[in-house]
Amino acid sequence: MELRNIKAVVTGGVSGLGLAVARRFVASGGKVALLDVNEDKAASAVAELGEENARFFRVDVTSEEDVVSVLAQAREWLGGLNVAMNCAGILGAGRVLGREAPMPLDNFSKTVMVNLVGSFNVAKAAANLMQQNDPQKDNERGVIINTASIAAYEGQIGQAAYSASKGGVVGMTLPMAREFTRIGVRVMTIAPGVFHTPMVDIMPEQVQKALGESIPFPKRLGKPEEFADLAAHIVENSYFNGTTLRLDGAVRLEPK
Repeated sequence: MELRNIKAVVTGGVSGLGLAVARRFVASGGKVALLDVNEDKAASAVAELGEENARFFRVDVTSEEDVVSVLAQAREWLGGLNVAMNCAGILGAGRVLGREAPMPLDNFSKTVMVNLVGSFNVAKAAANLMQQNDPQKDNERGVIINTASIAAYEGQIGQAAYSASKGGVVGMTLPMAREFTRIGVRVMTIAPGVFHTPMVDIMPEQVQKALGESIPFPKRLGKPEEFADLAAHIVENSYFNGTTLRLDGAVRLEPK
C-alpha cells in the first residue's frame, strides 16, 4: 500500500509513539485521525500536523460502543479507512505481592483492558469497516498494526499485568491475521524495546543514561521516529503479515 494513499486512525496519537507514527504518515502524504483520551495535547498535535491532515477524536478504547461510533466518524472525515495503528497503552506497574498488600485485581484488570482489550476492540471495529473497501494491489483492503512490548517475552518484576496484556497482543496477531485473509486485511504487531517517550522524560537523567547503556547496540534509547519508520514499512510491504517484530537494539530485559 502506498503511504500517500493511506487514511489512518492512530490510537494514542497525540503523544509518544503514536504521534511519531502520525507525523510519519502525514509527511508521506497520508491523512490521520488521532484517537486519544488526552485532550490537553490534542490541539498542539493537530496544529503541528495541519488541520487538513489530522483531526482529534476523543475515544475510550475499552468501550465497544465508543470505538464503533468514533471509527465511523473518523472514516467519514478521512474519506475512507485503510490503516489502523494501535499505540494506546498504560504501564500498569506494580508487584503482585506489594509491601502493604497484594496487587488489587482492579489494577491488573485495567491494564489488560486498555492494552489488550482496547487493541482488540479497535482492530475488530477497523476490520469491519475495512472489509467494505475496494481491493487494491494483492487484493489488499487494509492493514492493522498493534503495539506490544519486549516485556511480552521478558517481563520484569513488577510487570506481571503489563507483560500479560502485551503477551496477549502478541498472541492474537497470527489468528487474527489468518482470519482476515478472507477480507484482504493484514495484521502485524511491533514489540518495541526501551524508547525515548514522554514516560522516559520524567525519569532522572542518570536513569535515562543507564537505560541507554543497557542496550547492546546501538547504546541508546530507541527513537520514536525509528518506530514510525517500521510502521510505515509494514504498511508499504504487503508481505508482512501475521507476525510480531521486535525493535529493541538486541536488548533482553533482566529480572529487575
